[in-house]
Amino acid sequence: MERNQALAIVKEQITERRYVHTVGVMNTAIMLAKKYQVDEKKAELAAIFHDYAKFRPKDEMKAIIEREKFDPDLLLFNSELWHAPVGAYLVEKEVGISDPDILQAIRFHTSGRPGMSLLEKIIYLADYIEPGRKFPGVDEVRKLAESNVNSALIQAIINTISFLMKKNQTVFPLTFHTYNDLVNLKED
Repeated sequence: MERNQALAIVKEQITERRYVHTVGVMNTAIMLAKKYQVDEKKAELAAIFHDYAKFRPKDEMKAIIEREKFDPDLLLFNSELWHAPVGAYLVEKEVGISDPDILQAIRFHTSGRPGMSLLEKIIYLADYIEPGRKFPGVDEVRKLAESNVNSALIQAIINTISFLMKKNQTVFPLTFHTYNDLVNLKED
């Protein structure tokens, strides 16, 4: 699928502000893919479609999670997590993208997972550091992403967990498992 066609499909699903974010994620993902020698086309498509389901009604997302037997624990945590696995499902069903690498990158761009592929890491990071993002700690993660994907991801996850804990919000267990996996990789 060509970039303009993909962007046109996504533009119908999201707000204008989220579309600007998506273009930022796409450009950042392509830049990181070049740097780390990952398939740029896959990075481009995963980035374009990463928030495909972001604005779907919660009832629809919940029904898909239940019907498709996704991790039921998703329903116990913030609904902000739901658009990633639901998005991967809908991108396959509605758009026809079946590449498992692209779908995995979409599926885990909010929580991460142990054993993430380099493409998955790039999409997670691109979403976190795209130029429109402005929050404490993002510049440090941007700097780390220039030289080490795992270090950048670890810092992004630390920032996210700290943010959630300061707000007395729950943290999805898979995010903790991702952090532990990355720290263990770094120690090898």
